[in-house]
Amino acid sequence: MTKIRYDRDILPSEITPESVAFGRRRVLTAAAGLALSWGSGATWASQAQESERFRAVPKSRYSTDEAPTPIEIATTRTRFRELEEDIAKNGEAYTPYPWKVSVEGACAKPRVFDLDDLLTLAPFEERVYRMLCTEGWLHIVPYIGYPLSEILKRVEPTGNAKYVEFVTLADPRQMPGLRSPVLDWPYVEGLRLDEAMHPLTLLTVGMYGQVLPNQNGAPVRAVVPWKYGFKSGKSIVKIRFVEKEPSTAWNKAAANEYGFYSNVNPNVDHPRWSQATERRIGDGGGLFAKRRKTELFNGYEAQVGQLYAGMDLKKNY
Repeated sequence: MTKIRYDRDILPSEITPESVAFGRRRVLTAAAGLALSWGSGATWASQAQESERFRAVPKSRYSTDEAPTPIEIATTRTRFRELEEDIAKNGEAYTPYPWKVSVEGACAKPRVFDLDDLLTLAPFEERVYRMLCTEGWLHIVPYIGYPLSEILKRVEPTGNAKYVEFVTLADPRQMPGLRSPVLDWPYVEGLRLDEAMHPLTLLTVGMYGQVLPNQNGAPVRAVVPWKYGFKSGKSIVKIRFVEKEPSTAWNKAAANEYGFYSNVNPNVDHPRWSQATERRIGDGGGLFAKRRKTELFNGYEAQVGQLYAGMDLKKNY
């Protein structure tokens, strides 16, 4: 079973060598462009100051001990439907600043947070998380942020708040993927309130010791490591507390393939392939990469299993 690491003091530069992490021109260009656009806000006085803040983030006790995926893979071989097909290239034209996130619905103190608010709301920490897609490809990513609960508790959810809905930016001028008829835009995801408030659920603003790259959901996204990757909404512009289970993008498109919960579960296959094994992306071998058994809740059963006590995890897939 995967070990979750506790309080290891490893510098971000030790995760991926600089020569590897920044050796790709496109990745470097995209990251530099993002730094400049974020630098237009009052929070960032200079690129150097910004870079130092993200590199000095303390490690979280919730990190896995597995070696992270190289940054050039994590920033190019991932999915962001709004920017597809070439997420890195299309991300260069995407401008994530200025930015606002509206938190509304069943709460006592609805509020609109701008990016500077979000960047100063709570102390950053780095969490090296396992992230698994429904096709069985595993990324190991050092994300930077703080628990989503930090923003949720500030607006004081009411007793009617049973679920949390996340809405992604839908801007056809910047997002060529919106031309696809597969999904009903904007991209909407959701969690049960206790899932959203769980300490593992991360409001994310960075990764690999730098600001979050455009193609990975800049400037702010959610990361829910015990669920399949599509549940972690990117480029969030709205968070709503609702009483009924929200209708989410992939569930609307193919309810028999993508359930609302979508917890990683080796015992519940996708209708078109097995979920029993996983392959670590970047290990070599491509489609023939070594397979290993998928872990229930993606290796986070000890932390989140109690959320689903008594539930039929095959029915509630």
